[in-house]
Amino acid sequence: MNVTLENGLPDLLTGDAVRLQALKAVAQLGLPDAWLAAGFVRNRVWDALHGDTATPLNDLDVIVFDAEDREGTRARRAEAALRERLPGLAWQVRNQALMHARNGDRPYRDCADAMTVWPEIETAIGARLDPQGQVELLAPFGIDSLLAGRLTANPKRPREVFLGRVRSKRWLEIWPRLELADGWADDDFNAQHSGL
Repeated sequence: MNVTLENGLPDLLTGDAVRLQALKAVAQLGLPDAWLAAGFVRNRVWDALHGDTATPLNDLDVIVFDAEDREGTRARRAEAALRERLPGLAWQVRNQALMHARNGDRPYRDCADAMTVWPEIETAIGARLDPQGQVELLAPFGIDSLLAGRLTANPKRPREVFLGRVRSKRWLEIWPRLELADGWADDDFNAQHSGL
């Protein structure tokens, strides 16, 4: 189901009024190595691949890398500032310099490095505005799989974590044309996880 996005992924994001407001709000804070990531980009692409449906933004994941913010204080302040600027959105700011401890990993070097251990390849993508207001993308695995409508487990995480996320988030129900990569047919997945 590989669909070519007519004006490219940056235009797809800035063409969505809420996403453009969110990108501007994050840029105005001047956070270090900051990106709107995960479902912010992924879900917009999946909506486009499914006829430009508009699934609601259930949360906005902002990732930053701030090695000096050892207690997460600046991240919490940034989250509060974003909630004040755009109060209708569920903001979550996470300092990736601290997340390795929660995940049981070695310390991450930056946001790109942290994204390389996220449970699915297609979630590991972020966007931000550069100083000229143009969209920059951060995608350590590239964007081809995302644009092809695949769901791919990251081999750095247990496959059961990936499958549990697919099921609990109902991705195959919301976006039925997505394909599980790596030889997992929908019937295989449903048969093995129908009791969960």
